[in-house]
Amino acid sequence: MRTFTKFSLRFGVYLLVLAYVAGDLFVFDGPLKKQIGSKDPNSAEAIAEAKANGVVARVFNRQITRSQLDYAINEHLWTSGRSISDIINPEEKTLLTYAALGELIDHELLRVKVKVNTAELPVSKQEVDARLKTFIGKFESRHAIETAMISQGIPNEESLRNRIAARIQQEKYIALRVDPLVAVTEEEVQNFFEAHKPELVVPERVMAQHIFISTLNTPSPIAKQRLETALAALETGETDFSTMALELSEDTATNENQGNLGWMSKERLPSDFGEQLFALGVNKPTLIRTKIGWHLAILKERKNSRILTLDEAREKITEALISAKRHKAVMDFKRALRKFEEHKIDIFHDQLVAY
Repeated sequence: MRTFTKFSLRFGVYLLVLAYVAGDLFVFDGPLKKQIGSKDPNSAEAIAEAKANGVVARVFNRQITRSQLDYAINEHLWTSGRSISDIINPEEKTLLTYAALGELIDHELLRVKVKVNTAELPVSKQEVDARLKTFIGKFESRHAIETAMISQGIPNEESLRNRIAARIQQEKYIALRVDPLVAVTEEEVQNFFEAHKPELVVPERVMAQHIFISTLNTPSPIAKQRLETALAALETGETDFSTMALELSEDTATNENQGNLGWMSKERLPSDFGEQLFALGVNKPTLIRTKIGWHLAILKERKNSRILTLDEAREKITEALISAKRHKAVMDFKRALRKFEEHKIDIFHDQLVAY
């Protein structure tokens, strides 16, 4: 009898606890429900907190912030020679905002996929070094690099290298899935040639040499003064261009080759350098200022543009067709991935109104 009484009391306590929990969760909105809700990333409280912290979207609960979006927008505009102040039309600004956000979402989705397939996607130190060099070349000073890194939450160069490696892995992941789908036939090449013959030209080209001093580590006035001194030495015949290129130029890709750039078309050069270089007269060494530093350049020879033959154009046409097909395949792949994982993507559209 005593055992039965103890069991009844214990059972009664269990019922009371269950009743309390049920009431807390489903009736009274009590402290237990609030505590559980606070840990739920999809709760009203968690979403409100995320928005207050500048979050504009989440992918697999990984946050995309307003500062990341701002940087992505500015980087996109920078590559086309514009800035956010140039965008006056609200519709264009909205399209640009969602395009940049889409790229950030794709990046996060691919980050998850790459993590599962890391063993298939090795990245060498040389690949990271080359991409890092390209990245640094976009900035005119160390301060500009550090500012860009801070805006993206990158504390040091090691973290930057890790991000670069991750981006290369994403590119390789996409390539594994889309490259087998891309192929071009001879018929497509010939049809393209006939349809675009007037556009298929060898552009105007120049043979040039340059001596380059970066303003990344050398103040602009000092860099300019060094090249003005070099120009004066050239004009008096104290030295020759090739010797000075070897001694002064910071362009490691060309200085040991006497600063020789080879035959270059304007489209292969940064616009701020190409426009000024192609405007030079032959054998007239001139100082040129660009975003990344000072150049002492001399144009050695010029060749006018001409129309290509099919044999000359075949490789270029094939590359263009492959590039177009690959671009479409990549876009289709990203759209399919985003559609497949859409239940893991949250976009806070009200946070984008300010854009």
